[in-house]
Amino acid sequence: MKSLLNAKCPQCGHFFELNESLKQEIRDQLKLEVQEWKARKEEEFKKREEEQQLQVKKTLQEQEQLLTQQISQRLSYTYENEIKLLKDTNTIQNERLKSAQQRELEILKKEQDIILKEQQLQVQIQTTLNSERSKIIEQAQKTEEEKSALKFKELEKQREDYKRLAEEMQRKLEQGSMQLQGEVMELALEALLRKFFPFDQVEEVPKGVKGADCMLHVRNALAQPCGTIIFESKRTKQFTNDWIDKLKDDQRLKNADIAVLVTEALPKEYKHMNIYNGIWVCTFQEVKPLVTLLRDSLLRIHAAQTAQNNRGDKMQMLYAYLTSNEFKLCISAIAEGFKDIREGITRERMQMEKHWKEREKTLDRVLQQTMHFYGSVKGIAGNAIDDIPLLD
Repeated sequence: MKSLLNAKCPQCGHFFELNESLKQEIRDQLKLEVQEWKARKEEEFKKREEEQQLQVKKTLQEQEQLLTQQISQRLSYTYENEIKLLKDTNTIQNERLKSAQQRELEILKKEQDIILKEQQLQVQIQTTLNSERSKIIEQAQKTEEEKSALKFKELEKQREDYKRLAEEMQRKLEQGSMQLQGEVMELALEALLRKFFPFDQVEEVPKGVKGADCMLHVRNALAQPCGTIIFESKRTKQFTNDWIDKLKDDQRLKNADIAVLVTEALPKEYKHMNIYNGIWVCTFQEVKPLVTLLRDSLLRIHAAQTAQNNRGDKMQMLYAYLTSNEFKLCISAIAEGFKDIREGITRERMQMEKHWKEREKTLDRVLQQTMHFYGSVKGIAGNAIDDIPLLD
């Protein structure tokens, strides 16, 4: 039986049957049409793809040319800006260099002036020190050789200290007026007192307060106050008696034991430190030895007054302490400590003797074995081995 296929007429709409051969023919025709349509589409797609590739390539070339132009323009602009910036920077650096050179010249000039002033001061200080050294050497030659050497070393030490203080003063003196120079001398005086008398208290009198420049509260080894020395410093070329009267008033106001006037200009009748109308007068170089003597006198006076005032009380306190149980316990503790030390020494001595005995026995055994070994070798080798007197 043949396979039938119904088909519809496109004009009248009537359905009619198709046989298998017609069906195959239609299939072949449809397949051929599909292949042709596919070939056309592939050719169109290929053509379109080529056109798109050409368009993309053209677009890329245009973008590349545009980008190249932009980069070239930017590089040109950047190069011009850099050239301009370098020129401006070079101009600024030249101006700064000129300014720095000018400042450097000014600084060098100031340094040369300072060095010249320092050299002049060094010459003046050296001349003064040489003069003082000659006087001290002449005086030292009259004493014994050991005292002379000791004083000479002390002079050298003072010379170095005064030199450092003078340098410090010179640096500060170059910065101000006469009032500032006076303040510098006050500071140098306070620094000298604090350096050489560290256990004493240096009290600075504030500016605007009535009184001298500073005060030295002398203390003994137990930090007990023993007296007060008041100081006034002057740095002028001519001595006046008004300083003495003012310093006496300040001494009474502060209730100080001793008053000292430190000045560059001494009274005409004096060449060195001395007492002038009840006031000690000295130069800055003589402050240390003078204060040392004055402190010693204050300490001695305070010690004598303390011993005189507390003699009876101290004897009673000493007797009460010697008869107290505290003193007994203290002596007992000291005796027990000596006893423990003695017992420890005895034990150590016994242990050391024991160690010495053990080492002595070990040494005897080693010496005996050595002699035995030496005798055996000597018996074998004969006269080929030299004699050892210590083992014979």
